[in-house]
Order: sequence, then C-alpha cells, then structure tokens
Amino acid sequence: MALMTGEQYEESLRKLNLQVYMFGEKIKNVVDNPILRPSMNSVKMTYELAQQPEYEDLMTATSVITGNKINRFNNIHMSTDDLIKKVKMQRLLGQKTASCFQRCVGMDAFNAEYSTTYEIDEKYGTEYHKRFKNFIKFVEENDYTVDGAMTDPKGDRGLSPSQQADPDLYLRVVEKREDGVIVRGAKAHQTGILNSHEVLVMPTQAMRSEDKDYAISFAVPTDTEGITMIIGRQSCDTRKLEENVDMDLGNKKFGGVEALVVFDNVFVPNERIFLNGETEFAGMLVERFAGYHRQSYGGCKVGVGDVLIGAAALAAEYNGVPKASHIKDKLIEMTHLNETLYACGIACSSQGYQTESGNYLIDLLLANVCKQNVTRFPYEIVRLAEDIAGGLMVTAPSEKDFRSEEVGHYVEKYLRGVKSVSTENRLRILRLIENLSLGTAAVGYRTESMHGAGSPQAQRIMISRQGNLEHKKELAKNIANIKE
Repeated sequence: MALMTGEQYEESLRKLNLQVYMFGEKIKNVVDNPILRPSMNSVKMTYELAQQPEYEDLMTATSVITGNKINRFNNIHMSTDDLIKKVKMQRLLGQKTASCFQRCVGMDAFNAEYSTTYEIDEKYGTEYHKRFKNFIKFVEENDYTVDGAMTDPKGDRGLSPSQQADPDLYLRVVEKREDGVIVRGAKAHQTGILNSHEVLVMPTQAMRSEDKDYAISFAVPTDTEGITMIIGRQSCDTRKLEENVDMDLGNKKFGGVEALVVFDNVFVPNERIFLNGETEFAGMLVERFAGYHRQSYGGCKVGVGDVLIGAAALAAEYNGVPKASHIKDKLIEMTHLNETLYACGIACSSQGYQTESGNYLIDLLLANVCKQNVTRFPYEIVRLAEDIAGGLMVTAPSEKDFRSEEVGHYVEKYLRGVKSVSTENRLRILRLIENLSLGTAAVGYRTESMHGAGSPQAQRIMISRQGNLEHKKELAKNIANIKE
C-alpha cells in the first residue's frame, strides 16, 4: 500500500485488540482516552509530515528491500546521507510535537537487526537475515509502526539472567516447538508500544552460554495473545481528565506514555525469530542498537530543546526583561548546549561506515559521546529555563481559577506581565515550560535523557572501549621522542 495518512494510521490502531491497563482498570478505547490520546497524536505526526511535499526528503526514503517509497522510520540506512537525514528528521519532529514521537526505537532496532542477522547467518548458516528482510518488507508494505523492546526488569542487577531467583525477570524461551517458541517475561519502559502495530523484541545485554534461553529476538503483533500492557504514571497525568482543561496541560495535543509489557507464554512462529540461542551475537545486537539509539538523541532531544528555548525567550519577553544581559547570556548558553548535542548527532552520522550486510552503522565512539552529553545538557537547559521563567511557573493558580467569575479578575490583574501581552498568554507559556520541566513531557525530555538508550555509565564504558587509548599513548611517545 502507499504511505498511510494520519487518519488511516489512527483507524488502523482502532482495529487492534490491545490488552491495556491503567489505574487498575482495563482500557477499552486506547485511541480516544484523554490521557493516552496525546501520545497517539505524536506518532500520527510522523505520518502526517510524510504526506507533505516540503518534508518529503526528510520524512521518506527509498526501500532497499522493494525500491518503493517508504516512511523513513522504516528505513534501512544505506549511506551516511541516510544517517544524517534521520537526525534532521528527528529534530524536526521534536520541534513539531515538543514530546517523544516514539518511533525511533523501532527504526534503530531495524538497523541493528539487519546487520547482526546477516553476520549470524554468515557464521551458522541460519536464515535469520532472510526472515528479517521479509519482516521489514511486511512492515514497509503496510506502513506500520514498530516498537523496539529491549529493556528487561532485570531484578538483581548483580546476577546474570539465569542466576535470578525468578527466572522470568529477563524475557526467555520457556518452550521450543517445531513451529516456533513460547516466551515469558516482560519488557519495561516501553515508550510507544501502545501506538504500535508490531513489537520487535531484543535481548537487553550480552549473554553467556548459560543464558542461552535469554538470547532471543523476535517480532509479533502487539495484540498477540498473552501480551499485556500496564501504563506507567507520569507527573501531572490526571490533569488531562479535568473538565474543559486546556491551558493547564502546557502541551494539550502531544505527549508520550510508557508501559510495562508482559509476555505471558506468548507463541512466536519460526519465521518471526531472528536470534535464538546464539549468545555471542546478543552483545553485538545490543551494542549496535545502543549506538543507533544514542545517535537518535542528538536529533529528538534537540528538537524539543528548540521549543523549550523558545518558550524561555517568550517568558523573558512577557516578564519584560528580554534585553537584560544575564537573560541574553542564559539563552545563548541554552542554544550552545542544544546545538552541541545536534553537532554530536550529525558528527557520528557523517562518520558512519558500511557493515558486512551493506547497511550503515554510525561511529560508535561519537554516538556514545552524543548520548553522554544528552545525560547532562537537557538538565542544564531546563534549569536555565526555570531560572528565566520565575517562580510563577509552579505557583500560578489553575485555569479554573483564571476562568472563575469570582476570582478570575484577580488572577487577570495581578499575574499580568508586560502590558502588551495578555495574562492568559503569559500563563500559557509558563505552563509549557512546566510541562517540559516537571510535567508529563519531563519523562521524555529529562529522565529519558538520563536513562534512555542506557544509563550514563553504559556510555562511559563504551567510550572507554572505543577511545583507543593505546593509539593516543603512541602518539604522545612519538611527539616526546620516547624510545623503548
């Protein structure tokens, strides 16, 4: 089929029979639920922009599988140009939604799987790569959204998967059949699975031989029997349930949600299995996925940062201090930090290289440097935005008070900033800053910046591995004329 429109995407979700729970109750209509719908709107934007001629170059690509025009989120990167356009696309979507648009993990999983399955087949004569290409073709032809699922609950972090007191704390194969396998376990922090047609599961870490049952990668529809999604809480999430709520949400239309996804004896057919017991390749798959996803943060978080910087600049204007030297300096610093993240995303993309399978991998060292900076810079950008906004960002009365016949005129009178800007507009921009700093969007912009695609220490380990310290020591010896 051709690329789906946003409306067609929305209707396709209505056809899914998802098992979703939130606040202890089963959600029958996930598309129209007021808490969940903003997350769907964010993904919907990835479809809508792909339909617009001015964004065609960024939002679409040519399939290496079929040669057809596809959404770039389903693309296998075949050049450094593809890698660069990916980052530019992610920044664009961050600017358009000011939230997580959720499709990056699936895209990054595609590219890690593509090269890893090829190399497994080269060693063992398996058919994983052929199976995976068939899966990609299926996704492309239907223009589906795919959730990438890597993170296991992990239990006792000091123990390997097979050493856990509860063996299900890492997802594993519990039964092997002629036509496939039965898996059990869970995947945590699943951003976007609620709005996905398929889920692509990967192991969460390198595996040893005794962890063979945990070295499993596969894809199944999100409404497969045995899959249950339990939605995570977010700060200020129940504001969306308030009657006639608008201004207090900060970002009414767009958002993101996360879920704990349980796989309770789920059947996976052979043709959807892409890794099954080849433990030495689990680490390769994880490392490549992590590299791609750490590259992604140099795009998506930058786009959201653009919105926050703009909001802070408006707050300064509405407060009457846009020309104050310290305000200008803070906005400069916010821009400097944001563009540094973008520079890292572009750099690791431009220095990408071709794998044995033909697709392109980013420069792993620079990708990890990118993500290491992401664990720090958004926090400083938020701090500066809060500094510029002032305390009213978190002490302003509710929208109902502002609309109240009894006290609304007091709010209107005393919370006015500069005369030329309405009190309502001043409060709206402060609520947007609150949303990104402390509210529902802070999940994606702050905490996800810290822990998404691996914790800060995970990047430092990779920087140590990729840093080539011995080569640098030799350079110093040569310059110092040291002979040994």
